Amino acid sequence: MKKIARISFISSVILWPLFFPYLGLSQGDPWKKVDEGLFWAEFESPGRVSPQESKIVIVKIDPRFYSFKLLCATEQGKTRLTVKDWCLKYDLISAINAGMYQKDGLTNVGYMKTFDHVNNPRLNNTYKSVLAFNRTTPGVPEIQIIDLKYRAFDELKSRYQTFVQNIRMISSQQENVWTKQDRVWSLAVLGMDKSGNGLFIFSEVPYSGHDFNNVLLSLPISIFNAMYLEGGAQASLYLSENNLELDRVGIYETGLNESRVRTTARAVPNVIGITKKAR
Repeated sequence: MKKIARISFISSVILWPLFFPYLGLSQGDPWKKVDEGLFWAEFESPGRVSPQESKIVIVKIDPRFYSFKLLCATEQGKTRLTVKDWCLKYDLISAINAGMYQKDGLTNVGYMKTFDHVNNPRLNNTYKSVLAFNRTTPGVPEIQIIDLKYRAFDELKSRYQTFVQNIRMISSQQENVWTKQDRVWSLAVLGMDKSGNGLFIFSEVPYSGHDFNNVLLSLPISIFNAMYLEGGAQASLYLSENNLELDRVGIYETGLNESRVRTTARAVPNVIGITKKAR
């Protein structure tokens, strides 16, 4: 569970690629098709220090073909599971952390509800991103990240059934809103692209939030905005569909787990996942 004070920056030795266009990634389409409306891509990391470290992995989800789900341990017998086990138990094609959690090990740090179940009723005034899906009316996108600096939550809270509030990383103006600090860690991030696709984003290679934002803004993924989900050993991403399995777990955090040896996936209380819509 990461605190906001842990936002940080990578040493200048490995930062130089962040100040130039993302070399080698602009040629051709990076996306590999998994199924209709579902794609994945991996990108070399500027901070990668060994061949064993995985690349940045992104799963792109078209909401016309997939439903987004929020699963909470507070609604499911208070049993925490690894992201993979959430997928296996609840028939999710892919899932990622839903956010950081409080000391009780169950409650999200920001506002969180899905339909009639409320995990955290309090809107956190310092966290400026709210993921919204399960819309109640057709006049809004099926899924969006509401940037609370530019949109009032009250305007949209009756238009959706599911909300997940977390720390804003990239604003709806495509601005990197994190400052530079010293700590780095593996990251799980949720983004939206300019076509309205959801992006599950994972980096085993450790970054500060500020530097990872710069990487995301330079990738050929048309990112619109993004929120921070989790970091360190708790950060996880899982996908299993059509003979493809991606199982990624965070390994590194300055000051807590500074080993780059892969560890066993940690159980987490809340995940965002997807299932295929009936056609």
